[in-house]
Amino acid sequence: MPEQQERRVPGMSGPLEAVTVGLSALGREPGGEKLADALMSGRFRQLDTSNEYAGGRSETLIGQALAGAKDAGVTIFTKADRDPETGVFDGDRVMRSFEETITRLGVERLPVYHLHDPFTITLAEAMAPGGAVPALVSLREQGLVGEIGIAAAGGTLVQDYIRTDAFDAVLTHNRYTLVDRRGEDILDLATERNMTVFNAAPFGGGILAGSPRRAGRYGYRPISPEFGQYVERLRELAERWGIALAAAALHFSMAEPRVHSTVVGVTSVTRLEELAALVDTEVPGGFWDEVAALGSPPPSPVD
Repeated sequence: MPEQQERRVPGMSGPLEAVTVGLSALGREPGGEKLADALMSGRFRQLDTSNEYAGGRSETLIGQALAGAKDAGVTIFTKADRDPETGVFDGDRVMRSFEETITRLGVERLPVYHLHDPFTITLAEAMAPGGAVPALVSLREQGLVGEIGIAAAGGTLVQDYIRTDAFDAVLTHNRYTLVDRRGEDILDLATERNMTVFNAAPFGGGILAGSPRRAGRYGYRPISPEFGQYVERLRELAERWGIALAAAALHFSMAEPRVHSTVVGVTSVTRLEELAALVDTEVPGGFWDEVAALGSPPPSPVD
């Protein structure tokens, strides 16, 4: 498979790395402080979080770990979120969300700042004067944000935001994986506009990582028998080649030339160590030939 493109983002000292650690669960489970500290000196130097993750606890723990580390050298990507109580997501809320975030993190600027799940507003409202998108543009113009992005899922929402040509980056999740190609249009639209592309959730919410809790679900929805059978055929194929299905799923995204960084959710230090092993796995070319021979995946659950 072709190699991933190199991508440079304003405010970063080097090119974007192929893997970003997703921290949506940081702060929701015990051991968050230990994981946050491990990230400061770990192999993976890019972290993805959001204002709303764990009620702000994710950003808080990252900020505390940053404050306790000397020259940690990590890059943090995060997101603006609607008001958690009212659902308001206008320009004023984006500015408040930004201030909350940089206060928690203890930083002055962000290399990438996404508009996150703008489900409580229409695209017209987001783009209007005083709306969320003009506020993001203002942050970029002030040099407080290097790139602005759209991070969401569902229907054609992401595509509609991309077509405004207001954004520099996009984060899609559970829509371009080893078993799901619904994100093709997103990747093509973003590539046409030379946008930075983050592909999140390469394991489809856990089903491709062997999670017993997620065995019957893809993303957020139950799977069909046909979809489950396809996943099982992939699992058997990976076993024949002596690799973990999770490794194949990760490398599928890492090798996609339209994707600049794959965002992988991590919930513990153990999972962080397992991620390193998956990245280091060599996936033979013959494996991909046999995957192609299986044909197109069946329709995935629509979210």
